Amino acid sequence: MNKMCKFAIVVGLALAPWAMFAQAPADQPASASAPVTVTSATIPPDQQPTKEQLAKLFELIRVRQQVQSLLKTMPGMVQQQMQTQVKAIEAKHPECNLSKPENQAAFNKVMNKFMEQAFNIVNIDEMLDDMTVVYQRHVSATDVDALIAFYSSPTGQHLLDAQPVIMQEYMPMVMKRTQERSAALIDGLTNDM
Repeated sequence: MNKMCKFAIVVGLALAPWAMFAQAPADQPASASAPVTVTSATIPPDQQPTKEQLAKLFELIRVRQQVQSLLKTMPGMVQQQMQTQVKAIEAKHPECNLSKPENQAAFNKVMNKFMEQAFNIVNIDEMLDDMTVVYQRHVSATDVDALIAFYSSPTGQHLLDAQPVIMQEYMPMVMKRTQERSAALIDGLTNDM
């Protein structure tokens, strides 16, 4: 496999999995998306929620389970997207043949190692600690109490129960759009190189 082929594959695979996090909302074209501007003022320290309040909220809204579920499904989604990108690269550059068993085996070994490392960079407890600090700056203790009351209600629990089903239906839409848009991005980058 020549150097240009390896470069195209590496760039395509490096960009593909992370493109899903930079998606424009479904009702906007990608070019219409703009950087998010945070406008809420920082909550004064005497009005910030306690770590205990936020721990209760995070437990009610099932943050740990949501993150665990996301971390379980992400490798499969990323791998699927990478396979799509490899096929697109092979179609444009026939010399980049990953269909050969030895190339496919080498590719799978490298990608499995990469994904195992990438999805273990940060643990859930660190993420929750970081979320706590950010929530304390932007959500008041009163707001957290109201959220706890809502998510303790039948309506709040129903919403939480429905979210996995909603995401199961939504994620294929996001993946399809991401694959389409990242393929064009990778083609342009490969051609420029």
